[in-house]
Amino acid sequence: MGNRGMEDLIPLINKLQDAFSTIGQSCNLDLPQIAVVGGQSAGKSSVLENFVGRDFLPRGNGIVTRRPLILQLVNNTAEYAEFLHCKSKKFVDFDEVRSEIEAETERITGANKGISPIPINLRVYSPNVLNLTLIDLPGMTKVAVGDQPVDIEHQIRDMLLQFITKESCLILAVTPANTDLANSDALKIAKEVDPQGLRTIGVITKLDLMDEGTDAKDILENKLLPLRRGYIGVVNRSQKDIDGKKDIRAALAAERKFFLSHPGYRHIAERMGTPHLQKTLNQQLTNHIRDTLPGLRSKLQSQLLSLEKEVEEYKNFRPDDPTRKTKALLQMVQQFGVDFEKCIEGSGDQVDTNELSGGAKINRLFHERFPFELVKIVFDEKELRREISHAIKNVHGVRTGLFTPDLAFEVIVKKQIVKLKTPCLKCIDLVIQELINTVRQCTNKLNSYPRLREETERIVTTHVREREGKTKDQVLLLIDIELSYINTNHEDFIGFANAQQRNTAANKKRPIPNQGEILVSTRNILTALCRGQQG
Repeated sequence: MGNRGMEDLIPLINKLQDAFSTIGQSCNLDLPQIAVVGGQSAGKSSVLENFVGRDFLPRGNGIVTRRPLILQLVNNTAEYAEFLHCKSKKFVDFDEVRSEIEAETERITGANKGISPIPINLRVYSPNVLNLTLIDLPGMTKVAVGDQPVDIEHQIRDMLLQFITKESCLILAVTPANTDLANSDALKIAKEVDPQGLRTIGVITKLDLMDEGTDAKDILENKLLPLRRGYIGVVNRSQKDIDGKKDIRAALAAERKFFLSHPGYRHIAERMGTPHLQKTLNQQLTNHIRDTLPGLRSKLQSQLLSLEKEVEEYKNFRPDDPTRKTKALLQMVQQFGVDFEKCIEGSGDQVDTNELSGGAKINRLFHERFPFELVKIVFDEKELRREISHAIKNVHGVRTGLFTPDLAFEVIVKKQIVKLKTPCLKCIDLVIQELINTVRQCTNKLNSYPRLREETERIVTTHVREREGKTKDQVLLLIDIELSYINTNHEDFIGFANAQQRNTAANKKRPIPNQGEILVSTRNILTALCRGQQG
């Protein structure tokens, strides 16, 4: 019967699990427990049914276990089952237990083979069981079947990780012997969260289905992929036995005979089989609870003191106390400020994966939308040439000139710079609109206080609009600064000085021309300039 002196520990944890399931939360306590993981058709259901000695779990193709099943086994003289969601009813017929599990599963998940992390609590009283609590989790799959969600593999994986990542959780990794152990889904995910194998218990099923001449002796002797808690082999009923309603007691006798008669397992037969697995799990869970109990007790005491302190504060609570109203008001306003800052800076706890928001949209306005607006500023080259020609002629007046006057150049350049005002102001308008949208988004938490939300939005939006005017004035001032002085000495400006320097650098690389070539080149340049002025 396991550790008799510690047998009350498992029922105590069961009561805590029931209490947390009833209130719908775990109070941030990681209760010591055993989670059963494995691929589909690995034999998890058969192992659990062998523990109870009854057929009570749903069976079929695809995903059958679609919600975590917290199975609490209690040693008792009478045999019956109870569900936490209908605790007043005792189930004596275990076919009704199966039907209730299926009905309760579909009540939450629907009939489309979807899954849900909300557990079903089932307590089984029987003289054939040891005190033991197991959490049966959905079998891992790789392909969505029928109308299952396309990401069913990731949903199941995330659900499993919610349980097995906790240090207080032992992992019962069920693997069929007729598949390569290196490809075991159960051992793979267990190794991710328990790389040293300290919390993992290996169960090898379907040993009777291995190819003739092969065995799993190295695995069961813990030589191939060692685990601190070792491996235990079991032989479950075949599908033919299940369909034929073969008695589980007869199946356990056949399992015992298999291990005693098999040449590869007879030397370890006493450490194999379903009864030994149940006894081992009872001992290991009891010891695990004993080891984690001090930390659990310390955490409970800490939370109890915190709750008592909070209750003490509310003993003298008066709804009309102005100090509490002021405190609540300040907290909500401060939270709004924190949320707004996180939304702009991108440092929030939850990241939206569906669309851009807040600071990301503003970033896109600056780096994608604004440059696009600048590129959209097109000009007619023919019209620009005409404007340049008229500007040069108007500056020269009745005279004819040889060189382009600076004043004509500045007039043309300033006319182009002025075109920057429209996209700059449009960019400001877009940013302001996004800021206002972010303000509205962050005030959603104030929905319970409509007047406070309305007033908060009004004040913040008014402030943003005030800053809008000053921002536009500042941008226009920057453009006016650019218009007031054109720096032709800047290295990016290709003017006469830079052109001369580039020409000199290029000439150094060329062979020195003779005097005749220089004269011909000079004459050609002057002729071209004169023709340009006359045109």
